[in-house]
Amino acid sequence: MARKNALGRGLGALIDDADKGNASYPEGIHEVEISRIRSNPFQPRTNFDDEALQELAASIRELGIIQPISVRDMDDGTYQLISGERRLKAATMAGLEKVPAYVRSADDQAMLEMALVENIQREDLDAIEIAISYQRLIEECRLTQETLSARVGKKRSTVANYLRLLKLPAEIQLGIREGKITMGHARTLIGIDDPEKQINLYYQIISDELSVRQTEEMVRKMVNREMRKATGREQKKQELAEAFKGLQEELAGFFRTDVQLRVNEKGKGKIVIPFASTEELEKIMEAFDKLGSAGS
Repeated sequence: MARKNALGRGLGALIDDADKGNASYPEGIHEVEISRIRSNPFQPRTNFDDEALQELAASIRELGIIQPISVRDMDDGTYQLISGERRLKAATMAGLEKVPAYVRSADDQAMLEMALVENIQREDLDAIEIAISYQRLIEECRLTQETLSARVGKKRSTVANYLRLLKLPAEIQLGIREGKITMGHARTLIGIDDPEKQINLYYQIISDELSVRQTEEMVRKMVNREMRKATGREQKKQELAEAFKGLQEELAGFFRTDVQLRVNEKGKGKIVIPFASTEELEKIMEAFDKLGSAGS
């Protein structure tokens, strides 16, 4: 039977004389006192499910710790956690005094990168936590998307899809973290440019329990509708511009300068009469004076 403050059956199987209390650890693994482990200031993980922690603690009481944590030797008798905070919390709850750990040496940037990369490999992270970790690797560790994709073992398109989630309104990002919508829903919402429309559809997904396929169809219709409106506006602008083209040429000839006449799809607009010097301005004013004289 495995000792409760040892490594557990999974890792204990790799240790000589584990049951005799004279554990010989696999290379690179040491048993470290929990009281000497300090938290990781670079920890990217922020949410820990209490119920899941309790379940893990119960498993550790029964089996011990199967997967070692990773720590950094601080050279002062203490260690700084690199990865495995969830296991460490559960081990503390289970009453363990020591935990198995990979002891590493790393500077702050290397430590941050290790913490982020190892954290990303976890299966229970939500999509926003992963996206934030990717973003931190790019910004704080100066990795390109291509280098990052190789480092975490994901396609570049996958990395890009996660990063796009961070462009969504905070309200939707929180919904992803809380499991109100899936990453599939979120990726579909990215196809909408207007944040207000994104939020409106987000709430409709929740209230109507829309599937990803249904959401995709709604977004497709919205995008097509907006494209038709944009095309119609542009066409109307072109028609109006063509209709006023003669007037623009007439004004340009009268004022002897490149008059600009701008009209929107509603028929509103403005006339711009540019000048390059005070002399040109005086000539334009003289032209206005002639118009006034002709009118009187």
